[in-house]
Amino acid sequence: MPDQSDELLATNGGAQPDLLPGALLPETRRALLHRLAVGQAQGRTPSMVGAVVRDGRMVWSGARSMIDGHAPDADVQYRIGSISKTFAAVLVLRLRDEGLLDLADPLEQHLPGTAAGRATIRELLCHAAGLSSETPGPWWERTPGALRPELSDLLEEQPFRHPVGERFHYSNPGYALLGALVERLRRQPWGEVLRQEVLEPLGMTRTTMLPQAPHAGGFAVHPWADVLLPEPPADTGAMAPAGQLWSTAADLCRWAVFLTAGDGKVLAAETLAEMRRPAVAPDGDWNAGYGLGLQLARRDGRLLVGHGGSMPGFLAGFWLCPEEDVAAVALANATSGAGTSAVAADLIRIVAEREPCFPEPWRPLPQVDPALLALTGPWYWGPAPLALKLRAERHLELVELSGAVRTSRFRPEPDGTWTGLDGYYAGEPLRVVHGPDGTVSHLDLGSFVLTRQPYGPAEAVPGGVDPQGWQAM
Repeated sequence: MPDQSDELLATNGGAQPDLLPGALLPETRRALLHRLAVGQAQGRTPSMVGAVVRDGRMVWSGARSMIDGHAPDADVQYRIGSISKTFAAVLVLRLRDEGLLDLADPLEQHLPGTAAGRATIRELLCHAAGLSSETPGPWWERTPGALRPELSDLLEEQPFRHPVGERFHYSNPGYALLGALVERLRRQPWGEVLRQEVLEPLGMTRTTMLPQAPHAGGFAVHPWADVLLPEPPADTGAMAPAGQLWSTAADLCRWAVFLTAGDGKVLAAETLAEMRRPAVAPDGDWNAGYGLGLQLARRDGRLLVGHGGSMPGFLAGFWLCPEEDVAAVALANATSGAGTSAVAADLIRIVAEREPCFPEPWRPLPQVDPALLALTGPWYWGPAPLALKLRAERHLELVELSGAVRTSRFRPEPDGTWTGLDGYYAGEPLRVVHGPDGTVSHLDLGSFVLTRQPYGPAEAVPGGVDPQGWQAM
């Protein structure tokens, strides 16, 4: 094959740097590079670049290439395909948090005139709208968006494949409609809104709508011979929110940090936690699910959150594991076969198993309210024992002490109550009830009464207590 290195793999020097030398043990770094090398060789991709995030920063990056001495680095752009959907979802959640829409709103309320108007915004975000997976022909990923200039060109006259809201069915046009929704409410092109509201505040200067040098070229690899076919880098127009973006390993590491911890300039951590929760029943394999713009997967005993991506000429894998405080990216410039999602998941496994994260050191509370301290200790729901613990910033934690142990955390509210954050009591109110003498009588947890003794004091127990009390038989 002629030397086409400048066209095949545009790089900025061909180095394979680690931005933070020594951040991981040499044995771990070698294992990461080995996994990347296996992915590039077995996936028969012209190049593959990977990176790992820990402690809020990129701690490793590496690459392999078909051209000796010309491997990409973490600043080389690749097309990231459906990882673009995570950016689209963040823009929609920003609109929700600003009060400009509700996720339960039908699309028609904000974007009238589409054939999908009865689907809600939430259903579009989690692929439960029942819409078709793809646009009418021609194949949108490989043809110019100018062939589909209107929103009506993205949907068939009858675009629903399933009843709205009943099941998961992945839909690329659904995300194009969400992008159009953003444009309608912001009165700017989707890509410009993304740049102003997300990319620039997060310092993601190498994530763009169209490729900017240095960037990789996209290729198809023949299934039965080791030969290449260049893929056209089409500008998909209105379908951009479904898969248009180009990015780098370094920029996606910044994206992983944001999706884990949040950033007040873009989206709060609480909203991102909402995006990471399952939003629709999985279709088939219970090890996979979907949140609000984010894929969920259980792999090697870990819950991973992120997204895969594919466009003609490119594959991308992007996962984060908040519990292990590690994230990983794998990018390749081949249409199929590279298995970047599996590579990224394995990069997480390698780091998590070889260098598990250290827990935060225990420290006493800086100050404590005696009234809250007096609430701690054993409580009873009927005869079932529980324990209430005091945490930082007046948060409470309720733990079951028998049977299937459940733990629920509670956030303090300005009115002196608490709100459940997770588990069975998520969203439920917890309040302290005082007796006539001002002392604490019991706790009211979403109408459940918790008392200091099993079914006592009797006057606090719904339905009363047998006056003979506890008896031997």
